[in-house]
Amino acid sequence: MILSLKVIDKFDNTVCVSSGEDFADLVCMHTYQEGDRIELTSSEKNCYLNWQVDDALGAAFVYITETTVSYTVPFGEKRISCSPKIFSGDRHYLYVEAARPDEIAAYRNLALNPADQHCDVPCYPHATANVETRGESVFAAKNAIDGVRANLSHGQWPYQSWGINRQDDAVMRVDFGRRIRTGRVVLYIRADFPHDNWWTRVTLSFSDGSSQEFPLEKSVRGQALVFSEREITWIELGSLIKADDPSPFPALSQIEVYGTNVI
Repeated sequence: MILSLKVIDKFDNTVCVSSGEDFADLVCMHTYQEGDRIELTSSEKNCYLNWQVDDALGAAFVYITETTVSYTVPFGEKRISCSPKIFSGDRHYLYVEAARPDEIAAYRNLALNPADQHCDVPCYPHATANVETRGESVFAAKNAIDGVRANLSHGQWPYQSWGINRQDDAVMRVDFGRRIRTGRVVLYIRADFPHDNWWTRVTLSFSDGSSQEFPLEKSVRGQALVFSEREITWIELGSLIKADDPSPFPALSQIEVYGTNVI
């Protein structure tokens, strides 16, 4: 598999590029400007990769369904849901590598993707929702799969979360882009009490048409939802029942979906 990484500016000029067989890394001596993007290309689609769009963000285990994935460097309001260290300075280390068979087969949190974006791209896992509070980046669905479990406050990083804008019919989906096998989900509700409310019951719905309801507690800790294993391509969190509490603000800091890829 031939892999390539490229940094492109807002005028579509190539700033730097690197490619290689099964692995490519790129040292980019450049101060990012608004409109810059990082482009990943592969000679194959429907493949598992480890890729790092920024050294402060860390690597993501992803599955791509097309041969090209574009990552827009965030600026302004879109940046405050991320660490202030990301994409900063004038030297950056990026890489992409074909995942090994043992990595692909490993039991892991298959929802984790710190490189997820607030747009539809052929790169999974990918989080979406039917509502995000005021459309602000600190309340976007993708925040709930970025690996940051901090949940004792709300707002800027590291307290970004999925916010539901007080909407009773809020639903969040994690798409995996391929078949996975799972029987365990862990939820970290946002626990900025007394600012926050919490959910006493939630429902997980699955791409196979099944669903299951689970009780939750008022807790800062991760809460495991265990069920009979299913082979699925997506999972939804919905039917969110708020506690009888004065606060109207329940939210989700992180969802983790543990399982294996169906190979």
